[in-house]
Order: sequence, then C-alpha cells, then structure tokens
Amino acid sequence: MTNRVFTLLYGAFSYLLFLVTFLYAVGFVGDFAVPKSMDSPAAGAWPMALLIDLGLLGLFGAQHSVMARPAFKRMFTRIVPVAAERSTYVLASSSALLFLFWQWQPLGGVIWDVRNEWGSTLLYTGFLLGWLLVLYVTFLINHFDLFGLQQVWRNLKGQPQGKVKFATPLLYRMVRHPLYVGFLTAFWCTPTMTVTHLVFALGTTAYILVAIQLEERNLIEAHPEYAEYRKRVPMLVPSLPQREETVHSVSLKHG
Repeated sequence: MTNRVFTLLYGAFSYLLFLVTFLYAVGFVGDFAVPKSMDSPAAGAWPMALLIDLGLLGLFGAQHSVMARPAFKRMFTRIVPVAAERSTYVLASSSALLFLFWQWQPLGGVIWDVRNEWGSTLLYTGFLLGWLLVLYVTFLINHFDLFGLQQVWRNLKGQPQGKVKFATPLLYRMVRHPLYVGFLTAFWCTPTMTVTHLVFALGTTAYILVAIQLEERNLIEAHPEYAEYRKRVPMLVPSLPQREETVHSVSLKHG
C-alpha cells in the first residue's frame, strides 16, 4: 500500500509541475508576467545564442518524441511501474521545458510589428484562443489519463490499467491533430514577431510536423482503422466533418 501511495504522490507532483510549466509557457511565449520570457533583452553574441536555442529545442524534441515511442515505453516499464510511466513522461517533459525557459537566449531583432489596434487585437485573440484550444483538447481526449493522474489513481485502488480507446470526438472529426493546431496558433499569433520568436515558432513547427509522422505510424500499428481515418480527415487544416453512419471507437493519445 505504501508504494501505491508514493506512486500517487509522485503522479500528483508531476501533474502540479505540468500546471506550473503550462502557465509559465503562456507567459514565456506571450512575453508577459514571467521573470524571463522569450523576448527578454538580448545578451551576448547572437551566433552562440542561436546555437543554444536550437540545441534547447532539439533537446526537448528528442525527449518528447523518444519517450513517447512504444518501444521505449516497453523498455522503461521494466524500470518504473507501469502506473508511473505516464507521470514520469510528464515530469521529464516539464523539466525539459523549464530548462529551455531558463537557458533560452533572446536574439533581438524584429520581423514584423503590428501597430494597428484591430490587427493587434486579432493576433492577441488568436494567441489566447490557441492556448485555450490546447487545454480544451486535453479534456476532450481524457485530460487525467494524458497527464498520468488516472493511472496512479487506478493503481492506488488496485484496479487494472484500462486501455485508452481511440475515438474521434468533436474536433477530431474536423482535423486529426487539434492539439497541435492550438500550439501552432499560439506560437504564430503575435503582434510583434521578433527574430527570437521566429526561431522558436519555426523550430516548434518543424518538431510538430516530424512528431505527427511518428505518432501516426504508431497509431496505424496499434489501430489499423486509423489509416482510413487519416484519409478522411485533414492533418492540421480543419474541414467540416463528414457524415458517417457509424462511430468508430479508436484511441488518440498525444505523446
């Protein structure tokens, strides 16, 4: 029982760290309410700063993708309990992001600066809606399972870990990756696009495009019906949902 309680506390800590990281990320990208943001004053030579930033993005991308692969999970759960695997992934991802925030090197420079009140308001609205979409989609696909709380709670109660089913609720009938749509909207909607912000937006966009290929390969292996779903529903540009006579029961977990 002691191990189960410890696993629950471990999962709760990982989740709380995620919440802190998520809130900091909003301020970091939006350049407000945090001690160090993406566009803090530049310091040092820009070539070295650029290399550091690219390295930080690469480090996060490698951690986020490698730990999400089924082969890694099978190996990793020989070391950590199955119930704690997702919480460990969340903890590692949050730690990698916090490290990126800490070590990020602003580059300065301005690509565009929208001074028009309507244009600025529209871009700030897109920024906010992007983050809200990200949060909404996590609940759409089972927020508590996605961040490991459901697994540690089941473990505490001595229940078997349920297999997350793949479903196509609401937004998933319009676009295959609404979570990534939210991130891309939040990253690109800014009234002032600095060189630093552009590097971040380009780097995260490149990672998302690669991550989608890896995720979908694993989804097709686990759920053959995903291949047909991929033919019907666009990847990132939403379209009106098609009428279907049956509702498929499949599972989507972003990782």
